[in-house]
Amino acid sequence: MDQVPVDLVIKNGRVVSPESTVPAAIAVQDGVIVAVAEDGRVPPARRTIDAQGRYVLPGCIDSHVHFREPGYTHKEDWETGTAAAACGGVTTVFEMPNTNPPTGTVAALEQKRELAGSKAYVDFGIYGLLDENNLDQLEPLIDAGAAAFKCFMGNTFGNLPAPSDGAMLEGFEILARRGMRCTVHAENPSIMARRQKQMESAGRTDPSAHLAARPEICEVEAVGRAIAFAEWTGGRLHIAHKSSGAALYLVRDAKRRGVDVTVETCPQYLLLTTEDMKRQGGVMRVNPPIREPGHGEALWQALRDGTVDMIATDHAPHTPEEKTRASIWDCDCGFPGVETQMPLMLTEMNAGRMSLNDYVRWSARNPAMAWGLYPRKGVLQVGSDADIVIVDAGREQRIDQATLHSRSHISPWHGRLIKGAPVMTLVRGRVVMDDGKLVGEKGWGRPVRQHMPEPHPRNTDKTSAAIVRPPRF
Repeated sequence: MDQVPVDLVIKNGRVVSPESTVPAAIAVQDGVIVAVAEDGRVPPARRTIDAQGRYVLPGCIDSHVHFREPGYTHKEDWETGTAAAACGGVTTVFEMPNTNPPTGTVAALEQKRELAGSKAYVDFGIYGLLDENNLDQLEPLIDAGAAAFKCFMGNTFGNLPAPSDGAMLEGFEILARRGMRCTVHAENPSIMARRQKQMESAGRTDPSAHLAARPEICEVEAVGRAIAFAEWTGGRLHIAHKSSGAALYLVRDAKRRGVDVTVETCPQYLLLTTEDMKRQGGVMRVNPPIREPGHGEALWQALRDGTVDMIATDHAPHTPEEKTRASIWDCDCGFPGVETQMPLMLTEMNAGRMSLNDYVRWSARNPAMAWGLYPRKGVLQVGSDADIVIVDAGREQRIDQATLHSRSHISPWHGRLIKGAPVMTLVRGRVVMDDGKLVGEKGWGRPVRQHMPEPHPRNTDKTSAAIVRPPRF
């Protein structure tokens, strides 16, 4: 009896996991992988893609992007941001809450989800905000489908004030009880504000002043405080955009004690230094700052030993005019990254700095596990979503900021030679990028479906909610 054809087969590729790279074909039906086997052992298909000479990877999961909508759509929106993601081999994004309005209420979450649902080319999760004044909104946000939460311990775009320690701890107590992971921007705001004020008073407006305002101690103190709160409450913690070798010892110690803490770093902290900032100035202004030579190698080692879990981008677009003002204090912080991350990292793979298996671990499996997506996403196996990237590891080209799909056509990577690039991206079995061209359907992206492990809150008798109740004698 003839087999019924499936929707799609990708043949002749080399399928990559964190553990192995094997010749195999992948069969897809209704957006889900139904077979991974030798080329001759998969069913016939209505469409066949020949990946001869290329690698087949699970799509990247970027858990840190800013798509600026609503409120700042002159910088980016869900259509342009997810177009950039698709063209960069990223099939799932988690979008941050510092928009206007901030995503701190159910109404704001629903507004953003409606915008994303009508425009996104890739799947998405939406962060809720944890701040001083919305603790009563955290559980409603969870119930309404917030994928994670963000606490801005240090100032960043949008000028959302850092919550007090009391509010932050209470927020961690709530999220710990519900098992949700909270991402922190781990910098100490009072140190940074004081130092910036001193330099502005002294007339310093040079690019290196931004780094001088935010020394590593800002990160060390904030990481330590966040870990303490997570350990006390039993909460799940994620440290965003780790920029330095400092504070890695705190993370290593916390992981040894069993604290559920995950860490991301970004290509800019692995590959750029203050030497680059001397040449590029405000284009490279970002929070936390690009640091001196030596920090990047410490972060590479932390990726290899598991202290740092994943690669993200902190994709944070602005217009060229907003990035090139005379004073560093007037240059907006951040730059686009979701489209350039994979080519940059594949270049490092080709240079021998890591293996392709390492890259899949850091870009797909580990984020899927941290955010409750595994094994639906982050892996190429039967039953997983067919979020697939086909990679040409030998393709050479220069990054051209003018051709980026982001609305922000200014990048510190402009002109950089890369070797290795995604040549096809599929989201749930549908091709959304082919040979660098966006071919997907706007609105194809869907909200992620998560299954976080059971929560294990601690010190529940000492939470803010518990102490307001009369004692029992």
